[in-house]
Amino acid sequence: MNQASSQIPTDVRERVIAAAAELYQQAGRERFPTVDAVRRLSRADMNSVTVLMREWRQSQTTQAAPVAVMIPDAVQQANAAAVAAMWTQATELANQSLRSAQAGWEAERQDLDDMRSELATGYEVQAAELEAVKGLLSENIAALDVAGKQLADSAAKLAAAVERANTGEARAVEIEHRAADLNAALVEERKNHATAIKKAEQETADLRGQLADSAAKLAAAVADLATAKAKAGASEQSHQEQRKLAAQETHRVTEHMAKLEAERDAARKESGAAREEAANLRGQNEAMKSQNSDLMKTLGKTKEV
Repeated sequence: MNQASSQIPTDVRERVIAAAAELYQQAGRERFPTVDAVRRLSRADMNSVTVLMREWRQSQTTQAAPVAVMIPDAVQQANAAAVAAMWTQATELANQSLRSAQAGWEAERQDLDDMRSELATGYEVQAAELEAVKGLLSENIAALDVAGKQLADSAAKLAAAVERANTGEARAVEIEHRAADLNAALVEERKNHATAIKKAEQETADLRGQLADSAAKLAAAVADLATAKAKAGASEQSHQEQRKLAAQETHRVTEHMAKLEAERDAARKESGAAREEAANLRGQNEAMKSQNSDLMKTLGKTKEV
């Protein structure tokens, strides 16, 4: 165990060795698992996995051992004349040991080459995963920026909606006060209009009475004139004065009645205008209430968002 391996925690070592053995068994013990596959299964860091996998693979490979050169029985029994044959056999045994060691070294070197290739592949995979994570993080940051801007816009819209709601409520209160004042003025105008109509009707009745009296007087005057004519005691000048007085009285009564009717029509027009203005104000009040209701609904939806 080298120094790098001794610094690896025990739990990490156990996870890596267990993962390597499990993957080796799954492969039917035909090929060693890759470093990246062991790293993924054991959830360990790449450096620790690399060091431990090198030890594990070495433990799974038959190490080349030096061949003990034993003197064969034939050599022991040979005489000095068989030294050449003994030397040849010893050389062959030494060569076999050398070839065995070289094969082990070649296998170990190939294993190291494979591990370096696996490490390169693993690092490339990790780099690709890191780039993917960076891209996803950038997208998330951009999405958070967009969400922040949307939240700021929503807050601004909410503040504007609250401001409009407050303004609408103030305007609605003002319109309600104005409508109440106009309603009161309309009630007072109706009272005055009723009084004026009643007064005009009374004056009309009085004028009709006066007109009736004047007509009676005119009839009496005409009768007196007829009587005067019948008696032939009245003069033409007296007759003309009587007709003039009757005509003046009739004209005066007619003008007074026309004036009273004009005042009555004016009072009716004012009353109609007051009613129309009150109706318009009631319509504006209802429209403002509907607008405030829609605005409060919109405000409620904005708060929910």
